[in-house]
Amino acid sequence: MKIALVISTSDAAFNSLAFKGDLVKGVEMAKRIGYDAVEIAVRDPKVVDVAQIKDVVERLQMQVAAIGTGQAFLAEGLNLIDSNDDIRLRAKNRLKEHIDFAAHFGAKVIIGFIRGMRKGRLFEDVLSIFVEQMRQLAEYGLSKGVSLVIEPLNRYEIDFLNTLEETYEVVKLIDKENVGILADTFHMNIEEAKIEKNLLSIADKLLHFHVADSNRWAPGTGHYDFASTFETLKSIGYKGYISVECLPKPNGAEEAAKIAYETLKSFIDF
Repeated sequence: MKIALVISTSDAAFNSLAFKGDLVKGVEMAKRIGYDAVEIAVRDPKVVDVAQIKDVVERLQMQVAAIGTGQAFLAEGLNLIDSNDDIRLRAKNRLKEHIDFAAHFGAKVIIGFIRGMRKGRLFEDVLSIFVEQMRQLAEYGLSKGVSLVIEPLNRYEIDFLNTLEETYEVVKLIDKENVGILADTFHMNIEEAKIEKNLLSIADKLLHFHVADSNRWAPGTGHYDFASTFETLKSIGYKGYISVECLPKPNGAEEAAKIAYETLKSFIDF
């Protein structure tokens, strides 16, 4: 397992990012602390200088683990299950641009907030829309060598796909080899009654992993049992990235990133 740090463009609408601002400075900070990679949260890939990011990650011998997409929903309302056909189409097209961006780095694309909200609609009706959208995106991703990971989010933030189990069932319905699951300790701490057992049950589809403590601060500042979770990850042979996605607390982004790194390296074999 390798450790990545979530960084973001300055127009981020989501505050749970270890570094929000200039992407180059974020990559440099991650490297300085000791991280192996970064995960980049991007609202619109068209406004990001791909060549500049490629230059800095190659110069610093860093990897790009994944591309976050949630800002397109939080800032613009784009989502895959909207009742408005035009919004759904725009969301799908934006995600294709995210896939193109990810392909430059061999990174995964995250389907979190951008999947959208049910807003009182029946789960089954929304599910059929989502599955079809994801199948089309997965086919496009296959053509670019990019995998998509669906992230269960807690019930207080979204009303569609909150648990590992229901997300696993949806991934099986989508039935594409490049679609899997992103598990997040913060959301699991809220939604999963038996975290380790539930991780074991979705092990064959676990492609990416986010960490934050119970308070959404850096790992090591709350009460989440990281030791138990990492024992489970080792038992299933998880070899993917561990991405730190936390609030810049208590004293800014760099200190939070340092606390997270020091905590995680005690659980990960280097």
